[in-house]
Amino acid sequence: MAESYLPRPLFGYIAGASETNLSLTDNAKSFAEFGFRPRVLLDVSARHQRTSLFGQTFAAPFGIAPMGISAMMSYRGDVVLAAAAQSANIPMIMSGSSLIPLEDVAKAAPASWFQAYLPGEWPRIEALLDRVEAAGFKTLVITVDVATLPSRENNVRNGFSTPLRPTLALLWQGLTHPSWSIRTLARTLLNHGVPHFENSFATRGAPIISRNVSRDFSKRDHLDWSHLEKIRRRWNGNLVVKGVMRPEDAVRAASIGADGIIISNHGGRQLDGTVAPLRVLPGIVSAVGSTTTVMVDGGIRRGTDVLKALILGAKFVFIGRPFLYAASVGGQFGVAKAIDLLSKEIHQNMALLGVSHLDDLQSDMLTRFAAAN
Repeated sequence: MAESYLPRPLFGYIAGASETNLSLTDNAKSFAEFGFRPRVLLDVSARHQRTSLFGQTFAAPFGIAPMGISAMMSYRGDVVLAAAAQSANIPMIMSGSSLIPLEDVAKAAPASWFQAYLPGEWPRIEALLDRVEAAGFKTLVITVDVATLPSRENNVRNGFSTPLRPTLALLWQGLTHPSWSIRTLARTLLNHGVPHFENSFATRGAPIISRNVSRDFSKRDHLDWSHLEKIRRRWNGNLVVKGVMRPEDAVRAASIGADGIIISNHGGRQLDGTVAPLRVLPGIVSAVGSTTTVMVDGGIRRGTDVLKALILGAKFVFIGRPFLYAASVGGQFGVAKAIDLLSKEIHQNMALLGVSHLDDLQSDMLTRFAAAN
């Protein structure tokens, strides 16, 4: 439905990844390599999927991952995602590459988390931290796998660029997708003007059509562990590090005082060929799972995928693309429907697996399929 509704450049931006899409493909493939060994004849009539995280109880073991420029896909997209998540009592992580001021999202859904892309310049980092804290966010997610922008060749093929360049081809996409043009683009321009990158720094960033947009992504290659140490000393809320793929990096983040780690290859959107997060999950859990909350994202599409990640040691999972597709075609109602679908799958699958609580999940409930000859 989203592919039909959205102009080709925008759908391609969501659906694609970097270079050959090898990592994107492996994210889904990794889940298909595991099968269940269910338990039977157990009373699972009182089952629930509630999960505690950072002192808060959520209705399900999944949340909405951060996704940039969501407001181009759905009118006020970040607010739509955050409000639906809060209504369902699951966390939503707002992206630092969003087009809506973080203060607006915090006001609409105070339980949201904020994810930041940081330059290696401490004064600018500290100013952004002050802004995030003043808005009322309690959980800060630092994404650490974006030292530079990758080659997203699918964006070139689909006509998407940053800055977004008005062209005849782009005009044609708008004309041939009138529902999106009226419901999302026209409403945004009339009510809020040309979208800007609102949250890269403490001050407003450049408009999405400006040639200066690329400057907002500069100096990320300067970011290092010393900055994370300063952030930990400065930030009083929960601190989560996203993009960790090696046990030794997880150990270092934990030693600095990170409250949580999200194992992630950025949905396959950064270094193409990076292995699926599920493949490194057990090793990282073994290294830091007893001291730090280990979470994971990438390739999760069904309730069975959620349970597989939890069995392999994740405390929680995050999911991106499916919720943005839902927001595109159905707004807040669409996101609520997607959340409900996934929650129901988990509820059903828990019964079929033979567990009443997520704590009942055991490692021997999962096995690798034998490799094909």
